[in-house]
Amino acid sequence: MSWKEFSVSVPASTANLGPGFDSIGLALDLHMLVHASPAADWLVEYKNPGYQQIASGKDNLIVATAQTVADKYERSLPSAKLVVETEIPLSRGLGSSASAIAAGIEIADRLIGLKLSMKEKLRIGTEMEGHPDNISASLLGGLTISYFDEEDLEIVHVPEVEIGVVILVPPTEFLTVESRNLLPEVLAYKTAIRGSAAGNVMAAALAKGDWDTAGRMMQKDLFHEPYRKDKFPDFDAIQRSCRELGVYGTAISGAGPSLFIAVKKGEEIRVAAQLAEKFPLYESLATKPSSAGIKLGETVV
Repeated sequence: MSWKEFSVSVPASTANLGPGFDSIGLALDLHMLVHASPAADWLVEYKNPGYQQIASGKDNLIVATAQTVADKYERSLPSAKLVVETEIPLSRGLGSSASAIAAGIEIADRLIGLKLSMKEKLRIGTEMEGHPDNISASLLGGLTISYFDEEDLEIVHVPEVEIGVVILVPPTEFLTVESRNLLPEVLAYKTAIRGSAAGNVMAAALAKGDWDTAGRMMQKDLFHEPYRKDKFPDFDAIQRSCRELGVYGTAISGAGPSLFIAVKKGEEIRVAAQLAEKFPLYESLATKPSSAGIKLGETVV
């Protein structure tokens, strides 16, 4: 099968937002761009220094995902050269793996001509990730509130999110498996009820665009942040400073170690600059939600 080169753009994502553990995702205006061109063998070339240790052949997550999709539909997958440019920090809790999986699904769909529906892409990505938060945000853009139980997948999509975002990125990676190992096997019944209530109110507030309420609920997580926060330098001090700066709320971004800070639209540059001065260990990024999800383009990048 002959094909013309193309490009795929995928947004980063932040997950959980506190009590929305493994179910709430938000696409961010930081993108991974993958240019695909015909080649005799698979080759993945990253333009970014932080990604040079990533596998460059069939073991690369983008390629492995594309092969998984091809195998699922019992189709032959042509090989390609992938040139990747990304604004998404690696292993920092900003959905770098979900963006790679989303790109792999889209690339397989294009190379094989499957014409997958978005529902099918979401199902494949969720099954590969094990939870729908990051992958749904990267595929759909905007805010996603999801349920997944290995059989049923339900997603509420809020396309437009009117806030500013600050991301504090530490210099060291924190692998998701390491972060998951910090979590307890069980929670007390009353604790789970309070945690669920916080998540429910936050989800309802997010759907309404009520970030004042959502921000307060972000601080009431009982599912994961109490067990993870000690791994993040100055976590409590950052939260205190954020309250003084009048932000909506703060949360560990996904499994960490980056921190997500929701602010009023237009305030992200000011808040990012002030936090950068107070906490120089972290890189302070001012960004915003991405209303666009994954995009397929014909132009050469």
